[in-house]
Amino acid sequence: MHNALRAVNQYRKFATPTDAPPIEKEYAFEVAASNLRFGEGVTREVGMDLKNLRATKVAVFTDPNVAKLPAAKMAIASLEAQSDLPFEVYDRVVAEPTEASWRDAIAWARQHDASHFLAVGGGSVIDTAKAANLFTVYKDADLFDFINAPVGKGKPIDRSLRPLIAVPTTAGTGSETTGTAILDITSMNFKTGIANRAMKPILGIVDTLNTRSCSRELHISAGLDVLFHSLESYTAIPYTERIPRPANPILRPAYQGSNPVADIFSLWALNATVKNLPRVAKNQDDHEAMQQMLLASSFAGIGFGNAGVHLCHGISYPVSGLNKTGPKWRHPGYNVDHPIIPHGVSVALSGPAVFNFTAPSSPSRHREALAIFKGTTVSDSSITAIPDSEIGVHLYEAIARFLDSLGVPRGLKAVGYTNADIPRLVDGTLPQRRVLDLAPGIGDVAGEDGREHLTKIL
Repeated sequence: MHNALRAVNQYRKFATPTDAPPIEKEYAFEVAASNLRFGEGVTREVGMDLKNLRATKVAVFTDPNVAKLPAAKMAIASLEAQSDLPFEVYDRVVAEPTEASWRDAIAWARQHDASHFLAVGGGSVIDTAKAANLFTVYKDADLFDFINAPVGKGKPIDRSLRPLIAVPTTAGTGSETTGTAILDITSMNFKTGIANRAMKPILGIVDTLNTRSCSRELHISAGLDVLFHSLESYTAIPYTERIPRPANPILRPAYQGSNPVADIFSLWALNATVKNLPRVAKNQDDHEAMQQMLLASSFAGIGFGNAGVHLCHGISYPVSGLNKTGPKWRHPGYNVDHPIIPHGVSVALSGPAVFNFTAPSSPSRHREALAIFKGTTVSDSSITAIPDSEIGVHLYEAIARFLDSLGVPRGLKAVGYTNADIPRLVDGTLPQRRVLDLAPGIGDVAGEDGREHLTKIL
């Protein structure tokens, strides 16, 4: 494998910073994250929180599966325990939301015009609640007004949204900490979204009881999202290399590039995930490991919510979108009636190849990631002995072994894609400029759109 990967790696050159005048590059970064409350059983407090916020009407978002689980029942009971706290429940959120499902939720939210929002569920639920909140405030706006450019108009959010509290039931997306919301644009066969600090929840209630009902497959997929959130944000181009510098701070993107604050959260989350996700996969009664994964999910959310993600996520969007009309892969362990490659799995499919590609741009950061996968430190002789030029090869193998140990499909072929699908997958990745522009070797190279590199990675 070493020789084959070295051959593949020869096409990759060290990324050269752009020659743009310094005035055009970014010079600052911002840190934004939701308040978090972490503990066993804290979902019971959400009714008091909304009462303390003087809510007059609460819109509760969940999905048909979570609605039957203890997390949703506990949240509803908490609302019912408060006097004079009316609420309405929207339980039609779909796993891996689409343009159509968002429009349905937005129409419902506009009709009910709640003063506050409560989301109880995984990333799909929390993201849908964010969108419903946004378009309740912007009653006359079209969905594509705020979707990231160039797919949508990417307009800034210049109004205050209504308070949203998020109660995650998976240890994966970190959506309770960020202003990001993702959907599948089925007409275009890829995912995209809206990313703006204004959409972040005011509070994330991270209750360690709420992931115990997840299946093994859901634990693994969600955990892979944590893994690649942390890896991608830590290896994104430095914020000082991002261009252009915003003319107004309202235009500074949520995804800014790696920065000292995001680095701390991303590295902690990467360490915790490598240690604890295999434990959860092996034993769904390992509550200590589940608690650590929930914390890692939120930490990674703070990391990527301020630094951003790059190639694995950019590639995953068409991989998931095209699956509905292409391979029609239906992932085991998911109780849905439609084809689905769970988000974390779709992100992981390109993981080894992506970090083999990005390693030359920052060998020291990729070396640190390699040490974590190896369960050691960068000062270990087995790590220091590796030349910079071979870090990508070794990291490829370390990530691949980690994925294999979890029984995750490896590579696009494993979920039904063929070489004939590569051009469409590349075409679906190229519009994801929000994340591609943070990718080493693409976002920091003048005039590079990434087509050639994406084709080779895929």
